[in-house]
Amino acid sequence: MSDKDATVRLAADAAGIAQAAQLLRAGVLVALPTETVYGLAARADSDAAIAAVYRAKGRPDFNPLIVHVPSLAAAERLAVFDDRARALATAFWPGPLTLVVPLRAQAEIAPAVTAGLPTIAVRCPAHPVMRAVLEQCDLPLAAPSANRSGAVSPTDADHVLATLDGRIAAVLDGGTCERGLESTIVAVRESGWQLLRHGPIPQADLTAMLGPPDPVLSAKVEAPGQLAQHYSPGKPVRLGASEAEADEFMIGFGPVAGDCTLSADGDLAEAAARLYACLHMAAASPKPRVAVAPIADEGIGAAINDRLRRAAA
Repeated sequence: MSDKDATVRLAADAAGIAQAAQLLRAGVLVALPTETVYGLAARADSDAAIAAVYRAKGRPDFNPLIVHVPSLAAAERLAVFDDRARALATAFWPGPLTLVVPLRAQAEIAPAVTAGLPTIAVRCPAHPVMRAVLEQCDLPLAAPSANRSGAVSPTDADHVLATLDGRIAAVLDGGTCERGLESTIVAVRESGWQLLRHGPIPQADLTAMLGPPDPVLSAKVEAPGQLAQHYSPGKPVRLGASEAEADEFMIGFGPVAGDCTLSADGDLAEAAARLYACLHMAAASPKPRVAVAPIADEGIGAAINDRLRRAAA
């Protein structure tokens, strides 16, 4: 589509879901709600559709995309699951866990989806609107976060339109995302497993199932969110701040107040859900810098701090 064309906002009702599925089958881009963040969806078997995702996001071509499927059975048509990967999928799907597993030899996946790697990142989302679209499309959908690459991820339809209006066909407005933080990503390897991205499922839950992770990480970018600089509000970000300086927009947490707060009660789940909304507010503020209150580095707090460190890089 032309950059001059406005992006259509679709209601998350039967008609909107049907229209979104029709657009996706036709090979154009639609932003869809998930329980984590909004994803920029395209049919994963189309070279042209995936190229359009990279153009819309301005995304580096070495950064793989996550493929969304409606079930474990659908995932196993694309990827090779061993007992450990199958156990993880059974325990956490539908939900905010992405698995990086070997790509099946005959899988109908555009090569750009995997960035030329022999593995694929795959997830079965829990959001009912996203699941309805997947069922109606009857296609695997590649869906990175629906924003320009490196910017703050979107947790509502307005966030999507702020950077992608006119660059994509439609956004299916399913309201605010419940989790507000991208999925946990785990690579399951012959020699063990590795946590590639912190997310809503804590590492401790994974270790309880699989034992300790392999400490040696691959140097390759195997999944989204591994770039050192990511989730940026476009301004310098100072972490661990107990108060703001005069030119800083303050993001508070717990007893540290601010221009907005992740959670006045110090609730880490609420903080995760509000993280990107607060970063969007900071980006829109006239103040040239951002300060963020300290966040406990435990449970989902580790995922929040991971995003904040990348935003500050």
